[in-house]
Order: sequence, then C-alpha cells, then structure tokens
Amino acid sequence: MKEQPVIELERIILRPFSLSDAKEVQSLAGDEAVDRTTLNIPHPYLDGMAEQWIGTHKSDFENCKGAVFAIVLKGSQKLCGAIGLSSIDMHYERAELGYWIGVPYWGQGYCTEAAKEVVRFGFEDLKLNRIYAQYFSGNTASGRVMQKIGMQREGCLRQHVKKYDKFMDIVCYAILKDEWKEQN
Repeated sequence: MKEQPVIELERIILRPFSLSDAKEVQSLAGDEAVDRTTLNIPHPYLDGMAEQWIGTHKSDFENCKGAVFAIVLKGSQKLCGAIGLSSIDMHYERAELGYWIGVPYWGQGYCTEAAKEVVRFGFEDLKLNRIYAQYFSGNTASGRVMQKIGMQREGCLRQHVKKYDKFMDIVCYAILKDEWKEQN
C-alpha cells in the first residue's frame, strides 16, 4: 500500500495530515493539558514544529514505518486530534498505537472510535500480529480507550520516563490479532 487511505467512520474521518493542518495542530497539541498527558508532544509547541512533524508522514507511510491519521469531525471537518501506528516492524509484525485529542474534544468518544479503526487497519491492511500502546499511569482516560478497544494490560514500567523533573510510571497494553478477531 503506497497511498495512505481516507477512512470514513460514523462521526469522524481519518485522513492523512496536510500542511494546512499545521496551525490547528500547533494550537491543539500545544495545549498544556495535552502536554501533561503525553510523552512525545513538545511543550511549548513552537512555530514550524507541526510542519516538520507533518512532513515526515508521507515518507514514513511509504516506507511502512508509520501511519499517522488526522482525526476530523465528519460534519464540520474540524481537526480534533491525531492517531496512528508508529515503530512499525514488519519483521516482527508489530506496531505501537499512539494518539492525542485536543482538549475541546475530550470525553466525547472520538479517540475510541478512531482507535478501533486504526487497530483494524493494522491487523487487516498492514497484516500486523501485535499492536501495543502505553500511557502515563495518571492518564486513566487513555487507559480506558485501550480497554474499550480490547487491549490487555501487560504491566507497568515503574519510573520509566522523566518529565518535568519527575519520574513517571508507564502502563503497557497490547492486543494480538487472534484476540482482535475473536472480539470482532
């Protein structure tokens, strides 16, 4: 698969990011509340960072290293977050699921709807066997998304990362293709 698909769901559309999304990415992902719940989103989110990030997506997809989708509201076409598979390893048929949602869109189920589809995409289209994800132990909303899509808790990496001079635990979840097939 050389071209990243656009996937229409009940309330949202998953599509490739374009450079025209950069300003909204900077605004949503740059929110301090989003920063507190994620590991890899920089804060402050400076000018040019969104363009640089978006600029990696096409090549990563073409080289089967990643598949990042913009989460867009179906009616208004408003960007509300990002979701994707990274660290794709075709030798071991695995990838990491990651996502962020802008604060105005928290608690509305958009992430769960998107995550279900990205897991399906990973197993059916990319032919993966394992999809894993992780979250800060304090970010229980992210953990609920993983549970709702059928992932199983695999453990906790105690004080695994340091953010703002504080060591933080990372909770690990995963789902296998056979488990996903049983649920769907």
